[in-house]
Amino acid sequence: MRAQEFQNTLQGPAIFAGVGVHTGAYTRVAVRAAPADSGIVFVRTDVTDRDNRVPVSGEAVTKTQLGTVIENAAGVSVSTIEHLMAAMVMLGIDNAVVELDGPEMPIMDGSSAPFVQILDRAGRRPQDAPRRYIEIIEPIEFIDGDKRATLTPSDHFEVAFEIAFDSAAIGRQRIDMVMDERAFRTELANCRTFGFLHEVEYLRSIGLARGGSMENAVVIEGDRILNPEGLRRPDEFVRHKALDAIGDLYVLGAPILGRFEGVLAGHGVNNQLVRALLASPKSWRYRTLVTELAQAV
Repeated sequence: MRAQEFQNTLQGPAIFAGVGVHTGAYTRVAVRAAPADSGIVFVRTDVTDRDNRVPVSGEAVTKTQLGTVIENAAGVSVSTIEHLMAAMVMLGIDNAVVELDGPEMPIMDGSSAPFVQILDRAGRRPQDAPRRYIEIIEPIEFIDGDKRATLTPSDHFEVAFEIAFDSAAIGRQRIDMVMDERAFRTELANCRTFGFLHEVEYLRSIGLARGGSMENAVVIEGDRILNPEGLRRPDEFVRHKALDAIGDLYVLGAPILGRFEGVLAGHGVNNQLVRALLASPKSWRYRTLVTELAQAV
């Protein structure tokens, strides 16, 4: 992996809009440049009576059912951030302000590919500050029954994931790869979220999945895939789970130098791993490559 030495923000604003998969609300979004060392901050422009800035952090995650939700001390929240977060970390965007006029990020086509295209159009601008990586120096693990997520030392960012479903449409799938910008663009970015038809019907009965459709998710009924176009990849399901995990890890505020492995994990387990890492400072350290390059000269 060719690690980047300096931080980046956007060259120009990235403007887009769409419906939220759970709220069904149409939301307009503008991703704008931000100063070095400011991280990713979401701003709810529709909230004017209290603090509407929601900085991303591991502790800011308050809900993980069917997506990652962050919330500030004033109770202002933003949901379903993980697909944009995955695109930003893998495209090397360290600092940005994400303005949106609703409670949920647009789902777009259910993958990160639209966000990659939007960020590409906006462009990337280097900044003077060195990029900080989270280097894993001791293994960290979170286990919940048969679900597991781990971070272990590695010279690269590696992602491995395994899922298993009774449905013959999915079965057992596993991927294991070194993950950099090129690999993300070609191997993961276009892999969509998925769900079972009976689950979608239940979620709608309790007020969720209002914006979900075969336009933005792979829908399975029994052993059949209902989407007329089928899958984008034979193992699209596990690849999307890996994409989710990359976005969920970026709430740490820095890219990772280490190996992530998830087994039957989801947003909740991913965030518990994030919290376990934050609670174990001996297991990781910040590392910048600028100092190392200067010493090598």
